[in-house]
Amino acid sequence: MIDLGALQRAAQEELETVRTNEGLESWRIKHLGRSAALMLFLRELAGMPLEQRKEWGSKGNAVRKELQELCEQRVHEILVASTTQSIDITQPGMRPNIGSLHPITRVKNDLNDAFKLLGFEVYDGPEISSEGYDFDALNFPPDHPARESMDTYWIKTKNSQSQGAKKLDLRPHLTGLSVRYMQTHTPPFRFVYPGRAFRSESTDAGHEQTFYQYEALVVDEDISLSGGKVLVYTILERVFGKQVTIRMRPGFFPFVEPGFEIDMQCLQCGGEKCSVCGDGWVEMMPGGPPHPNVLRAGGIDPAKWQGFYINIGLDRLAMMKYGINDIRLMHSGDLRFLRQF
Repeated sequence: MIDLGALQRAAQEELETVRTNEGLESWRIKHLGRSAALMLFLRELAGMPLEQRKEWGSKGNAVRKELQELCEQRVHEILVASTTQSIDITQPGMRPNIGSLHPITRVKNDLNDAFKLLGFEVYDGPEISSEGYDFDALNFPPDHPARESMDTYWIKTKNSQSQGAKKLDLRPHLTGLSVRYMQTHTPPFRFVYPGRAFRSESTDAGHEQTFYQYEALVVDEDISLSGGKVLVYTILERVFGKQVTIRMRPGFFPFVEPGFEIDMQCLQCGGEKCSVCGDGWVEMMPGGPPHPNVLRAGGIDPAKWQGFYINIGLDRLAMMKYGINDIRLMHSGDLRFLRQF
Protein backbone atom coordinates (compact mmCIF):
# COMPACT_ATOMS: atom_id res chain seq x y z
CA MET A 1 0.00 0.00 0.00
CA ILE A 2 1.04 3.62 -0.54
CA ASP A 3 0.38 6.60 1.68
CA LEU A 4 -2.32 8.37 -0.34
CA GLY A 5 -2.38 11.33 2.05
CA ALA A 6 1.35 11.95 1.74
CA LEU A 7 1.16 11.56 -2.04
CA GLN A 8 -1.66 14.11 -2.25
CA ARG A 9 0.12 16.66 -0.01
CA ALA A 10 3.35 16.37 -2.00
CA ALA A 11 1.50 16.91 -5.28
CA GLN A 12 -0.35 19.96 -3.90
CA GLU A 13 2.83 21.55 -2.56
CA GLU A 14 4.58 21.04 -5.88
CA LEU A 15 1.59 22.47 -7.80
CA GLU A 16 1.79 25.71 -5.84
CA THR A 17 5.23 26.39 -7.33
CA VAL A 18 4.09 25.91 -10.95
CA ARG A 19 3.91 29.21 -12.89
CA THR A 20 3.82 28.18 -16.58
CA ASN A 21 1.80 25.93 -18.87
CA GLU A 22 4.92 23.87 -19.57
CA GLY A 23 5.48 23.35 -15.86
CA LEU A 24 1.85 22.43 -15.36
CA GLU A 25 2.03 19.82 -18.10
CA SER A 26 5.11 18.29 -16.48
CA TRP A 27 3.26 18.20 -13.14
CA ARG A 28 0.24 16.53 -14.75
CA ILE A 29 2.36 13.82 -16.34
CA LYS A 30 4.22 13.19 -13.06
CA HIS A 31 1.13 12.92 -10.84
CA LEU A 32 -1.75 12.02 -13.18
CA GLY A 33 -0.03 10.42 -16.16
CA ARG A 34 -0.11 6.72 -17.02
CA SER A 35 3.17 6.09 -15.14
CA ALA A 36 2.29 8.18 -12.07
CA ALA A 37 2.45 6.38 -8.70
CA LEU A 38 -1.25 7.04 -8.08
CA MET A 39 -2.32 5.68 -11.47
CA LEU A 40 -0.15 2.57 -11.10
CA PHE A 41 -1.67 1.97 -7.67
CA LEU A 42 -5.24 2.21 -9.05
CA ARG A 43 -4.44 -0.32 -11.78
CA GLU A 44 -3.01 -2.75 -9.22
CA LEU A 45 -6.30 -2.77 -7.30
CA ALA A 46 -7.66 -5.29 -9.78
CA GLY A 47 -5.60 -8.01 -8.06
CA MET A 48 -6.83 -7.22 -4.52
CA PRO A 49 -9.70 -8.91 -2.66
CA LEU A 50 -13.10 -7.35 -3.29
CA GLU A 51 -13.43 -5.55 0.06
CA GLN A 52 -9.96 -4.00 -0.13
CA ARG A 53 -10.55 -3.09 -3.77
CA LYS A 54 -13.70 -1.17 -2.85
CA GLU A 55 -12.09 0.65 0.10
CA TRP A 56 -8.83 1.62 -1.56
CA GLY A 57 -10.44 2.24 -4.92
CA SER A 58 -12.77 4.80 -3.36
CA LYS A 59 -9.87 6.53 -1.59
CA GLY A 60 -7.60 6.49 -4.64
CA ASN A 61 -10.27 7.88 -6.96
CA ALA A 62 -11.04 10.62 -4.49
CA VAL A 63 -7.37 11.68 -4.50
CA ARG A 64 -7.26 11.55 -8.31
CA LYS A 65 -10.40 13.68 -8.59
CA GLU A 66 -9.01 16.24 -6.15
CA LEU A 67 -5.73 16.53 -8.09
CA GLN A 68 -7.57 16.87 -11.41
CA GLU A 69 -9.71 19.70 -10.03
CA LEU A 70 -6.62 21.45 -8.66
CA CYS A 71 -4.92 21.09 -12.04
CA GLU A 72 -7.90 22.66 -13.86
CA GLN A 73 -8.00 25.48 -11.36
CA ARG A 74 -4.29 26.10 -11.86
CA VAL A 75 -4.80 26.27 -15.65
CA HIS A 76 -7.26 29.12 -15.14
CA GLU A 77 -5.00 30.92 -12.69
CA ILE A 78 -2.02 30.75 -15.08
CA LEU A 79 -4.18 32.03 -17.95
CA VAL A 80 -5.45 34.99 -15.93
CA ALA A 81 -1.94 35.82 -14.70
CA SER A 82 -0.41 35.69 -18.18
CA THR A 83 -3.21 37.80 -19.69
CA THR A 84 -2.94 40.44 -17.00
CA GLN A 85 0.82 40.67 -17.33
CA SER A 86 0.89 40.75 -21.16
CA ILE A 87 -1.59 43.58 -21.74
CA ASP A 88 -0.30 47.13 -21.66
CA ILE A 89 -3.34 49.41 -21.86
CA THR A 90 -1.14 52.35 -22.86
CA GLN A 91 -0.13 50.69 -26.15
CA PRO A 92 -2.14 51.15 -29.38
CA GLY A 93 -4.63 48.37 -30.13
CA MET A 94 -3.90 45.59 -32.61
CA ARG A 95 -6.04 45.25 -35.71
CA PRO A 96 -7.94 41.95 -35.56
CA ASN A 97 -7.12 39.44 -38.29
CA ILE A 98 -10.55 38.84 -39.80
CA GLY A 99 -11.77 37.70 -43.18
CA SER A 100 -13.38 39.80 -45.89
CA LEU A 101 -16.17 39.47 -48.41
CA HIS A 102 -15.54 37.72 -51.72
CA PRO A 103 -15.53 40.16 -54.67
CA ILE A 104 -18.63 38.49 -56.12
CA THR A 105 -20.43 38.93 -52.80
CA ARG A 106 -19.42 42.59 -52.72
CA VAL A 107 -20.82 43.25 -56.19
CA LYS A 108 -23.98 41.27 -55.40
CA ASN A 109 -24.53 43.37 -52.28
CA ASP A 110 -24.02 46.57 -54.31
CA LEU A 111 -26.63 45.42 -56.80
CA ASN A 112 -29.04 44.39 -54.05
CA ASP A 113 -28.77 47.85 -52.52
CA ALA A 114 -29.27 49.53 -55.91
CA PHE A 115 -32.32 47.47 -56.83
CA LYS A 116 -33.90 47.78 -53.39
CA LEU A 117 -33.73 51.56 -53.73
CA LEU A 118 -35.68 51.13 -56.99
CA GLY A 119 -38.37 49.09 -55.22
CA PHE A 120 -37.28 45.58 -56.26
CA GLU A 121 -37.74 42.44 -54.18
CA VAL A 122 -34.78 40.02 -53.77
CA TYR A 123 -35.85 36.43 -54.60
CA ASP A 124 -34.07 33.07 -54.32
CA GLY A 125 -34.68 29.56 -55.61
CA PRO A 126 -33.22 26.04 -55.94
CA GLU A 127 -29.97 25.26 -57.77
CA ILE A 128 -31.35 21.86 -58.82
CA SER A 129 -34.02 22.66 -61.37
CA SER A 130 -35.68 20.86 -64.27
CA GLU A 131 -36.07 20.86 -68.01
CA GLY A 132 -39.59 22.15 -67.47
CA TYR A 133 -38.49 25.41 -65.86
CA ASP A 134 -35.12 25.93 -67.56
CA PHE A 135 -36.17 25.17 -71.14
CA ASP A 136 -39.84 24.33 -71.73
CA ALA A 137 -41.27 27.30 -69.83
CA LEU A 138 -38.69 29.62 -71.41
CA ASN A 139 -39.77 28.88 -74.97
CA PHE A 140 -36.70 26.80 -75.93
CA PRO A 141 -37.56 24.57 -78.90
CA PRO A 142 -37.21 20.79 -78.35
CA ASP A 143 -34.10 20.60 -80.57
CA HIS A 144 -32.30 23.62 -79.09
CA PRO A 145 -28.56 22.81 -78.60
CA ALA A 146 -28.60 24.16 -75.02
CA ARG A 147 -30.58 21.06 -74.04
CA GLU A 148 -27.67 18.80 -74.98
CA SER A 149 -25.33 17.34 -72.36
CA MET A 150 -22.45 19.28 -73.93
CA ASP A 151 -24.03 22.45 -72.51
CA THR A 152 -26.19 21.39 -69.55
CA TYR A 153 -25.42 19.15 -66.57
CA TRP A 154 -28.30 16.68 -66.43
CA ILE A 155 -28.90 14.67 -63.24
CA LYS A 156 -29.37 10.93 -63.62
CA THR A 157 -32.67 9.55 -62.29
CA LYS A 158 -34.22 6.09 -62.14
CA ASN A 159 -36.22 6.84 -65.24
CA SER A 160 -33.74 7.84 -67.95
CA GLN A 161 -36.65 8.79 -70.25
CA SER A 162 -37.94 11.54 -67.92
CA GLN A 163 -38.88 14.82 -69.52
CA GLY A 164 -40.12 18.23 -68.47
CA ALA A 165 -40.53 18.78 -64.73
CA LYS A 166 -39.20 15.26 -63.97
CA LYS A 167 -35.95 15.68 -65.91
CA LEU A 168 -33.62 17.34 -63.39
CA ASP A 169 -30.55 19.47 -64.04
CA LEU A 170 -28.11 21.83 -62.41
CA ARG A 171 -29.60 25.10 -63.56
CA PRO A 172 -27.61 26.44 -66.54
CA HIS A 173 -29.04 29.92 -65.96
CA LEU A 174 -31.31 31.70 -63.49
CA THR A 175 -34.12 32.63 -65.85
CA GLY A 176 -36.22 29.61 -64.85
CA LEU A 177 -36.59 31.21 -61.41
CA SER A 178 -38.58 34.04 -62.99
CA VAL A 179 -41.27 31.55 -64.04
CA ARG A 180 -41.37 30.11 -60.52
CA TYR A 181 -41.88 33.64 -59.20
CA MET A 182 -44.57 34.55 -61.75
CA GLN A 183 -46.52 31.41 -60.90
CA THR A 184 -46.84 32.48 -57.25
CA HIS A 185 -47.18 36.29 -57.55
CA THR A 186 -49.66 38.67 -59.11
CA PRO A 187 -48.38 41.53 -61.31
CA PRO A 188 -47.35 44.28 -61.32
CA PHE A 189 -44.05 43.35 -59.70
CA ARG A 190 -40.30 43.90 -59.95
CA PHE A 191 -37.75 41.53 -58.48
CA VAL A 192 -34.15 40.35 -58.73
CA TYR A 193 -32.77 36.86 -58.19
CA PRO A 194 -28.99 36.43 -57.75
CA GLY A 195 -27.41 32.98 -57.66
CA ARG A 196 -25.03 30.37 -58.99
CA ALA A 197 -25.39 28.63 -62.35
CA PHE A 198 -23.60 25.69 -63.97
CA ARG A 199 -22.69 25.09 -67.57
CA SER A 200 -20.67 22.39 -69.30
CA GLU A 201 -18.14 24.37 -71.29
CA SER A 202 -14.40 24.84 -71.72
CA THR A 203 -12.80 27.28 -69.29
CA ASP A 204 -10.54 30.18 -70.12
CA ALA A 205 -9.84 33.68 -68.78
CA GLY A 206 -13.37 34.78 -69.58
CA HIS A 207 -15.43 31.58 -69.15
CA GLU A 208 -16.03 29.22 -66.23
CA GLN A 209 -18.15 26.11 -65.64
CA THR A 210 -19.56 27.48 -62.38
CA PHE A 211 -20.45 31.14 -62.32
CA TYR A 212 -22.83 33.66 -60.80
CA GLN A 213 -25.63 35.53 -62.47
CA TYR A 214 -27.87 38.35 -61.34
CA GLU A 215 -31.20 38.61 -63.08
CA ALA A 216 -33.99 41.18 -62.84
CA LEU A 217 -37.53 41.21 -64.18
CA VAL A 218 -40.08 44.00 -64.26
CA VAL A 219 -43.68 43.22 -65.20
CA ASP A 220 -46.25 46.00 -65.54
CA GLU A 221 -48.90 47.24 -67.93
CA ASP A 222 -46.60 49.66 -69.74
CA ILE A 223 -42.83 48.92 -69.98
CA SER A 224 -40.71 50.50 -72.74
CA LEU A 225 -37.35 49.44 -74.20
CA SER A 226 -35.91 52.86 -73.40
CA GLY A 227 -36.91 52.37 -69.77
CA GLY A 228 -35.02 49.07 -69.72
CA LYS A 229 -31.93 50.73 -71.18
CA VAL A 230 -32.05 53.47 -68.53
CA LEU A 231 -32.28 50.74 -65.90
CA VAL A 232 -29.09 49.11 -67.24
CA TYR A 233 -27.24 52.45 -67.20
CA THR A 234 -28.41 53.19 -63.67
CA ILE A 235 -27.33 49.85 -62.26
CA LEU A 236 -23.88 49.86 -63.88
CA GLU A 237 -23.26 53.43 -62.76
CA ARG A 238 -24.15 52.42 -59.20
CA VAL A 239 -21.73 49.46 -59.27
CA PHE A 240 -18.75 51.25 -60.86
CA GLY A 241 -19.34 54.70 -59.40
CA LYS A 242 -19.22 56.29 -62.83
CA GLN A 243 -20.97 56.15 -66.18
CA VAL A 244 -19.86 53.27 -68.38
CA THR A 245 -20.19 52.80 -72.12
CA ILE A 246 -22.65 50.12 -73.18
CA ARG A 247 -24.10 48.90 -76.44
CA MET A 248 -27.29 46.97 -77.15
CA ARG A 249 -27.15 44.69 -80.17
CA PRO A 250 -30.00 42.63 -81.58
CA GLY A 251 -29.72 39.06 -80.42
CA PHE A 252 -31.85 35.95 -80.30
CA PHE A 253 -32.84 34.42 -76.97
CA PRO A 254 -35.90 32.17 -76.81
CA PHE A 255 -37.28 33.76 -73.64
CA VAL A 256 -37.32 37.40 -74.88
CA GLU A 257 -38.89 39.09 -77.91
CA PRO A 258 -37.20 41.18 -79.19
CA GLY A 259 -33.85 40.17 -77.70
CA PHE A 260 -30.71 42.19 -77.10
CA GLU A 261 -27.05 41.49 -76.37
CA ILE A 262 -26.01 44.12 -73.83
CA ASP A 263 -22.24 44.69 -73.70
CA MET A 264 -20.09 47.11 -71.77
CA GLN A 265 -16.75 48.52 -72.84
CA CYS A 266 -13.95 46.56 -71.16
CA LEU A 267 -12.57 48.47 -68.22
CA GLN A 268 -9.46 46.29 -68.17
CA CYS A 269 -8.14 47.66 -71.43
CA GLY A 270 -10.41 50.65 -72.09
CA GLY A 271 -11.69 49.03 -75.27
CA GLU A 272 -8.20 48.31 -76.66
CA LYS A 273 -8.68 44.48 -76.62
CA CYS A 274 -7.25 42.09 -74.02
CA SER A 275 -7.49 38.43 -72.89
CA VAL A 276 -10.66 39.13 -70.94
CA CYS A 277 -12.70 40.82 -73.67
CA GLY A 278 -11.03 39.84 -76.93
CA ASP A 279 -12.48 42.74 -78.92
CA GLY A 280 -12.74 45.59 -76.40
CA TRP A 281 -16.27 44.70 -75.29
CA VAL A 282 -17.48 42.34 -72.56
CA GLU A 283 -20.80 40.56 -72.93
CA MET A 284 -22.59 41.42 -69.71
CA MET A 285 -26.19 40.40 -70.19
CA PRO A 286 -28.95 39.45 -72.54
CA GLY A 287 -32.12 41.43 -72.11
CA GLY A 288 -35.47 42.37 -73.56
CA PRO A 289 -39.20 41.95 -73.03
CA PRO A 290 -40.34 38.47 -71.90
CA HIS A 291 -41.65 36.35 -74.75
CA PRO A 292 -45.46 35.94 -74.59
CA ASN A 293 -45.01 32.18 -74.13
CA VAL A 294 -42.87 32.79 -71.04
CA LEU A 295 -45.53 35.05 -69.54
CA ARG A 296 -48.16 32.40 -70.25
CA ALA A 297 -46.00 29.73 -68.57
CA GLY A 298 -45.94 32.00 -65.52
CA GLY A 299 -49.72 32.34 -65.56
CA ILE A 300 -49.71 35.94 -66.82
CA ASP A 301 -51.77 37.31 -69.70
CA PRO A 302 -49.35 38.76 -72.33
CA ALA A 303 -52.18 40.82 -73.85
CA LYS A 304 -52.39 42.88 -70.64
CA TRP A 305 -48.90 42.76 -69.14
CA GLN A 306 -45.45 43.65 -70.48
CA GLY A 307 -41.99 43.31 -68.98
CA PHE A 308 -38.24 43.66 -69.31
CA TYR A 309 -35.52 41.14 -68.45
CA ILE A 310 -31.93 41.91 -67.45
CA ASN A 311 -29.57 38.92 -67.06
CA ILE A 312 -26.27 40.12 -65.61
CA GLY A 313 -23.05 38.08 -65.56
CA LEU A 314 -22.02 38.73 -61.95
CA ASP A 315 -18.50 37.26 -62.27
CA ARG A 316 -17.66 39.48 -65.23
CA LEU A 317 -19.08 42.51 -63.47
CA ALA A 318 -16.77 41.81 -60.50
CA MET A 319 -13.83 41.38 -62.88
CA MET A 320 -14.46 44.80 -64.40
CA LYS A 321 -14.88 46.49 -61.03
CA TYR A 322 -11.80 45.04 -59.33
CA GLY A 323 -9.47 44.66 -62.31
CA ILE A 324 -9.41 40.83 -62.27
CA ASN A 325 -8.09 39.41 -65.53
CA ASP A 326 -9.02 35.72 -65.12
CA ILE A 327 -12.49 34.50 -64.13
CA ARG A 328 -11.06 31.19 -62.91
CA LEU A 329 -9.50 32.97 -59.93
CA MET A 330 -12.98 33.65 -58.58
CA HIS A 331 -13.59 30.02 -57.61
CA SER A 332 -10.01 28.84 -57.14
CA GLY A 333 -9.97 29.12 -53.34
CA ASP A 334 -6.50 30.65 -53.60
CA LEU A 335 -5.97 32.66 -50.41
CA ARG A 336 -3.39 34.86 -52.11
CA PHE A 337 -6.16 36.07 -54.39
CA LEU A 338 -8.88 36.31 -51.74
CA ARG A 339 -6.75 38.27 -49.27
CA GLN A 340 -6.57 41.18 -51.69
CA PHE A 341 -10.20 42.07 -51.01
